[in-house]
Parts: sequence; structure tokens; C-alpha cells
Amino acid sequence: MASLLELKEIFRNADAVCFDVDSTVIKEEGIDELAKFCGVGDAVAEMTRRAMGGSVTFKAALTARLGLIRPSCEQVQKLISEHPPQLTPGIRELVSRLQQRGIQVFLISGGFQSIVEHVALQVNIPTANVFANRLKFYFNGEYAGFDETQPTAESGGKGKVISHLKEEFHFKKVVMIGDGATDMEACPPADGFIGFGGNVIRKQVKEKAKWYITHFDELLKELEER
Repeated sequence: MASLLELKEIFRNADAVCFDVDSTVIKEEGIDELAKFCGVGDAVAEMTRRAMGGSVTFKAALTARLGLIRPSCEQVQKLISEHPPQLTPGIRELVSRLQQRGIQVFLISGGFQSIVEHVALQVNIPTANVFANRLKFYFNGEYAGFDETQPTAESGGKGKVISHLKEEFHFKKVVMIGDGATDMEACPPADGFIGFGGNVIRKQVKEKAKWYITHFDELLKELEER
């Protein structure tokens, strides 16, 4: 395990930085917002809490929550246009600064492609750098499940995406930033993990992360000091 000093060094010299999206790049949990919008908010929020605590597998929790929500294609589009995800303060500046330094930035999310792509456009990340779950719809727009072949649909999926990025782009140093247990578990294969508690503090992440921040300004400062 890298020490805090080594971790800061890895971050400053990273080839790629990967961000979780829900409660990290954006203030809310996308699936909970979708559930509220579809009228089943409370039941799904409870399931999300259990999934975050790690007491059920990610895919089982996702299947159960989506089975309750059953979002139509129209509802997903309406959610994005009527209640667009709220960006976390400082994220735009941080992404821009990383890109100026020639660091590739990716979004890796257990959330949904259409919502995460919308977020990517807000922070100037190419949609090719988005890895998320894909909802499936019948020809009439009704919910038809999700693409279970996506690595992000599985427990440990974020690590699989990072392994794939290292292989494909020959990245030597990759940093994962996120609020949850699934983000922390992605290191390794990520070379460093930075816990983020600016929107929600997850106890086990705060306790175990070598570097834990509550505002993206802390990372901007780190980049500017060198």
C-alpha cells in the first residue's frame, strides 16, 4: 500500500484519473433520483444503502432496484431534462486542470450510461471515456432490463474497467477517486485511491483510505503546488 506522500506523487504524475459519478462528480445518487422521479424513492433508497454497505452483490441490488423502478425511456429522458444531475463544486475546474496536464480523465459508474454521458458533457469529458450500465428498452420505450454484460454491472466491475484501460492504453499510473466501497476495491488494479466525502461520508471508506478529501479544491491545490 502506498503511503500518503507516495499517493500524492502518483496523483500528480498519473497517466489517467478515473472518477466515480454518483455522490462524487455529482451530488446525488442517480438511481435514487430516478426512483423518486418514478414514484418509488423510499424503497429504492433503502436498497441503495444496503448495496453501499456491501451486504448484497452489486448486480443483485441493481436488478432488484430496477425491477421496482421499471423506468421507461421517456422517464429517463425527462429526468435528465427536468432534474439534471447537480455537479459537485470544483469538479469542472479539476477535470480541466488534469486535462491541461495531459492526464486522461474517465468516468466509471454503476449508474446509467444516458445519465452519465449527460454529466460527461457538462465537465468536458469525451463520451468514449464513459463506462456505465446500459438500460434496455422495448420498441415502445418500456423498461426491458439492463445490459448484464457490462463490467460495471458486477461487483468488482470498476477494477475490471481499470485493468482494461491499462491494457488498451498502456497506462502506468491510474488513480481512482470516489465515495464508495466499490471505488476503493478498484485499487488495485488502480495504483492509487482517493476517498471523496464531499457529498456523503461512508465510514469504512473514510477509515481505510490513505488519502481522504471532502473538497476537490484539495486536489487542485496539490496540482498547483508542483
